[in-house]
Amino acid sequence: MLKKSCLAAVALILSQTSVANTVEQPTVSGVMSNVSASEWRMVDTDNIIKITLPSGAAYIELNPLLAPKHTQNIKKLAREGFYRGLSVYRFVEGFVAQGGDASGKKVINTASKAVPAEFYLATKTALKITELDREDGYAAITGFLNGFAVAQNEAQAQTWQVHCNGIFAMARDNDINSGGTEFYVTLGHGPRYLDRNITVFGRVLEGMAHFNLLSRIETAGEKFNPITDLQVLADISKEDRSQFKVLKTDSNSFKMLIKARQNRSEAWFVETPNYVDVCGMSIPTKRVSELES
Repeated sequence: MLKKSCLAAVALILSQTSVANTVEQPTVSGVMSNVSASEWRMVDTDNIIKITLPSGAAYIELNPLLAPKHTQNIKKLAREGFYRGLSVYRFVEGFVAQGGDASGKKVINTASKAVPAEFYLATKTALKITELDREDGYAAITGFLNGFAVAQNEAQAQTWQVHCNGIFAMARDNDINSGGTEFYVTLGHGPRYLDRNITVFGRVLEGMAHFNLLSRIETAGEKFNPITDLQVLADISKEDRSQFKVLKTDSNSFKMLIKARQNRSEAWFVETPNYVDVCGMSIPTKRVSELES
């Protein structure tokens, strides 16, 4: 028979377990309603490109840390007007929308036709990220860095941006260093098997709808999915005052948001898998009003 002291100890443990089990889990709306102003990052307009498509403009944040050469080159292409009048000439449902010069004949003045591959960033020491998963099928570690979904090798000395929905990447031929002008945006969950086979260097901040609204079939006598222009947002600030902010992916609120996504505690949900993959974690992004800027 248990002594009274043992019974009391068991009762205390059971009560503590009960309290622990009834601790309210964070909700997405609850987390987002309590984000502090300091946890948002203003996106540098010099690292945003604006692509004007038939139905409207898409804004893409470039990723100079992981792909500095590609970032620099596409800004050069934009500034010399390379994409003006070209088209999104390839559309594969649920896969990619690819744009640029399908003919390969347009003259380039200041930029490079091809850029050395930047499949991943190599660092001498481990690069710290906001970790999410160490059981990913495509990488040893997944997580987030500077507002981008990324992956790493076990030593965390190689870091690359992964193929989630709405990433911005540079198409190439068999030669790994042949990419330089033909960009694509992923549609759908993202073809992760392309990771580290191609340079990914940005993501769509706003305007995915305009890629999804592109024509699938060419119409006789009409230009197929014309690109009015591709511009660096900082260069057109007088005509387009758009600004964006992204929730810092190393902030406490973003870490809480991961927990809220892993186990949805809202009444509607029946199953709580305690899991979310790197492409299932949307990164909160907002257009900034002129009052905030």
